[in-house]
Amino acid sequence: MALGNIGSHWHDAAMKYVVCVPDGCADEPLADLGGRTPLEVAAMPVLSRLAGRGEVGRAAVIPPGMPPGSDVGNMSILGYDPARFHTGRAPIEAAAMGLRLPPDRLAYRCNLVTVASDGVMVDFAGGHPTSEDARRAIEAIDGELGGEISFHPGVSYRHVMVAPAEWADADCAAPHDLTDKPVVLPTGPAADKLTEVMEASRSVLARFPELAANQVWLWGQGFQPQMPSFYDTHGVEGGLCTAVDLVRGLGVLTGMSVVEVEGATGGYDTNYEGKREAALAALADGVDLFLIHVEASDEAGHAGDLDEKIAALENWDRRILAELVAGLDEMGPWRMLLLPDHPTPIRLRTHTTDSVPYLLYDSTAAGPGGVYTETATGGAEPVMGFRLMGRLVGG
Repeated sequence: MALGNIGSHWHDAAMKYVVCVPDGCADEPLADLGGRTPLEVAAMPVLSRLAGRGEVGRAAVIPPGMPPGSDVGNMSILGYDPARFHTGRAPIEAAAMGLRLPPDRLAYRCNLVTVASDGVMVDFAGGHPTSEDARRAIEAIDGELGGEISFHPGVSYRHVMVAPAEWADADCAAPHDLTDKPVVLPTGPAADKLTEVMEASRSVLARFPELAANQVWLWGQGFQPQMPSFYDTHGVEGGLCTAVDLVRGLGVLTGMSVVEVEGATGGYDTNYEGKREAALAALADGVDLFLIHVEASDEAGHAGDLDEKIAALENWDRRILAELVAGLDEMGPWRMLLLPDHPTPIRLRTHTTDSVPYLLYDSTAAGPGGVYTETATGGAEPVMGFRLMGRLVGG
């Protein structure tokens, strides 16, 4: 067995590693499913086979006292302690857009949202506009409101506003936590400035009738974090694919190779096969570890769409895992870590801080075996999510 030594990290140089992140897939028992969860109902024979020969358990991907966002959860999955490195959601997404922020500037997440005339958050995703339609709207907002602040288009409804450091001090509600509820405006010293921007965006967006969104929503602010590289941290070269700027930004900040996949949308219609093939190609080309992130199950949870959540899980098994496993077997020895970044229960339509099921699989060594569902792993003592990456690459 050839061993690689990077600092204090040892790993089998022939081993390949895959991390699978079905975003928000963990859920709760549902009456509509006879008290079962979507994971228990979905037909996932490949995942079941891997779990039967691997190790399953529970992971606390959201540390105590931290918000249950994908920024925190995916940082944990990559092996970085959010309590140490997390500064906010928006600065991570800004990195994905190529924005390197100086110390006196911070980023806000800027959602395109739909708020009803009675002040209820109808759609935190503003009707899921195309990225091109959204870009034109964000550029118009920047033209009208930019100056001290600036707006930068991202993907679909997810964008970024950059502002001076004195705009940092505000408590802002995440729009996906307000679905079908009255909006909660920012509070704190910078709140008036933020509210003024959000209100002013309405007149600009009114000129874009093709959009369901009628204003922007600012939240998730922070200064850009300083994170050591994935290679220096774990001793392996890493890559990833995703349609979500948040995950892409974590890759940029940690020096991972970010692969763009045509047709990766962040929605139900994403290119599952393209992501699978991107992983296999990168691993064949010399990358040691590759992370596949799919947003569809999280989107279904937020929408409260049970059928789409089950479909997203089955797509993982049929369109990614089946051929992924076959391709990895042809390469040689490999290990897999599979877990979501947080639960997004259908009933709640938002994230929770609950621990999630994880799977560790090693093609060269059988584990104790188990069943990969919330119920089957419910009695396990949760491990800290950011420690699982070390277990994956360290054996």
